[in-house]
Amino acid sequence: MIKPRPLKYGDTIGVIAPSGHYYNEEKIDMGKKTLEDMGFKVKIGRSCYEAYGYLSGKDEIRAYDLNSMFEDKEIDGIICLRGGYGTSRILDKLDYEVIKKNPKVYVGFSDITATHIALNQICDLVTFHGPMVTSHMIDDLDNFTKNSLLNLVMGKEESRCLNNPESEEIGCLYGGKAEGRLTGGNLTLICNTLGTPYEIDTKGKILFIEEIREEPYRIDRMLTQLCLAGKLQDANGIILGDWKECIAERPERSLTLMQVFDDIIKPLKKPTIYNLKSGHCSPMMTLPMGVMVSIDTFKGEIILKEGATE
Repeated sequence: MIKPRPLKYGDTIGVIAPSGHYYNEEKIDMGKKTLEDMGFKVKIGRSCYEAYGYLSGKDEIRAYDLNSMFEDKEIDGIICLRGGYGTSRILDKLDYEVIKKNPKVYVGFSDITATHIALNQICDLVTFHGPMVTSHMIDDLDNFTKNSLLNLVMGKEESRCLNNPESEEIGCLYGGKAEGRLTGGNLTLICNTLGTPYEIDTKGKILFIEEIREEPYRIDRMLTQLCLAGKLQDANGIILGDWKECIAERPERSLTLMQVFDDIIKPLKKPTIYNLKSGHCSPMMTLPMGVMVSIDTFKGEIILKEGATE
């Protein structure tokens, strides 16, 4: 895998909106100030100020922003403005050769999952499943979220062990140890890659999954799709992240989320942990996608086998 150069204070971060529309100049400025207060210069991409229905501008504008930020020698790293919907529409418009020749820190989550998978697999580039500008940086950025991000993107990992926030215990769904490159992200976006040239490859990897506001039967449907496609079986191990508001509207007529996991994932006998605080949650852990990791579900440990930058 190609690892980006670690960021340092004084570097310039490009902010882009490759996904959903969120034009609020005041809040964009608040997020920009948060990054500046952290010690970085900031360049806001055109897509952040564009709107095309539910998208941050037409596909060509959003793809151009992503391509040009990678190509721009003055930009040292890239953080996405927000998620929503839209990154899948620009996958065939990205210049993967340019991106591969200009490896940079690239941060985002949720709908940004589609680009993580594409950049990991096509460009062999390590990327970062982490906080975004309007998701975490327009109000007070908590210390856990900030430190988790900066430690990874600045190459300052004091420990190779990825730990949850205090009082949040990592659970064991199925016991064991496993090792592999980290892949995955948002469950909906992972399923959306199936049958496309950008289909997720989970073979021999550690698969991370998170989701928001989907009822258990929808989680069931998507996990079943991954299972029927062999993606869960191909993985060496599974990490279940945060599942914000994934509750049934009528609980008396629904399985619980843990019952869904027990029915679909546990029988696969893959080392699996749950309640990793990464996803649509705050505090949020940043994860380096494409890096070799090991998991020990008995100890609730995730260990980085290598640095995420170089």
